[in-house]
Amino acid sequence: MNIKAWIGAARLRTLPLALSTVGMGAFLAEYYDFFNGLIFALTVVTTILLQILSNLANDYGDSVNGADHQGRTGPLRAVQSGAISQAGMKKAVMLFAILSLISGLGLLWVAFSDELQYFLIFLGLGILAIVAAIAYTAGRNPYGYAGFGDLFVFLFFGLVGVAGSFFLYGRELPAGIWLPAISCGLFSVAVLNINNIRDIESDKAAGKRSIPVRIGKKAAVFYHIMLIILGLLAAGLHSVLHFIEPLQWVFVLSAPMFLRNIRAVKEEVHLDPWLRQLALTTLIFVVLFGLGLVVW
Repeated sequence: MNIKAWIGAARLRTLPLALSTVGMGAFLAEYYDFFNGLIFALTVVTTILLQILSNLANDYGDSVNGADHQGRTGPLRAVQSGAISQAGMKKAVMLFAILSLISGLGLLWVAFSDELQYFLIFLGLGILAIVAAIAYTAGRNPYGYAGFGDLFVFLFFGLVGVAGSFFLYGRELPAGIWLPAISCGLFSVAVLNINNIRDIESDKAAGKRSIPVRIGKKAAVFYHIMLIILGLLAAGLHSVLHFIEPLQWVFVLSAPMFLRNIRAVKEEVHLDPWLRQLALTTLIFVVLFGLGLVVW
């Protein structure tokens, strides 16, 4: 077994973005006095499994559907390079789908063992998340190829991800959680947008109708700028509406890192490092925002 190839296919560099979502939910739960350590641990494990599942399915799906061809500008994928066979990757996708389901069931049992209604609702959401992770580029009609990836990322890495993880702790959805959820969703879409700007020509050749393919590179750069600005504004509005002390604005320390990312995308430099940079910046933003909420 080629361990190095499997680690590369798992794309561990994407984990900061996934952890940002459940991290924001956990910080908000602590702010509202609902936090539970066991729920947090199981949420992190489930999230990591789902993210790896998504990455493996993306590798498999892009290979099957032709997006991973020789003209692609991004890093060489595992199936594309021949390091992992399509059959082997398909088995890995099925394995991580099962592991994600098992971990998710454990999480839901801890959170909702006394409330069957909530258990079933979140089980449905969990299955939907698994299907969404696989169907982004795999299957007969992958929604990523139709340009709906941004919407699904905004929902699952933003509204559903943050609000859903918060509900696991508190079983309620206060109005104060939505603006932070919107911030996470917008920054997550911005990460996807960098990926799609980088791959715009190869995606166009493969028939993958991402947002940058649909609107062109110049408009996609403006779209990227607005995603980041609106994400910061949503966090700022939350701090205004829920102001207690100046420490809540500590997340502003992450702004220079977001601005560096904007400049890099505008200048059309080699984008792959800036994809990683934005994912890590989003996690730093969440940690600073969360600390500003709970350390006072």
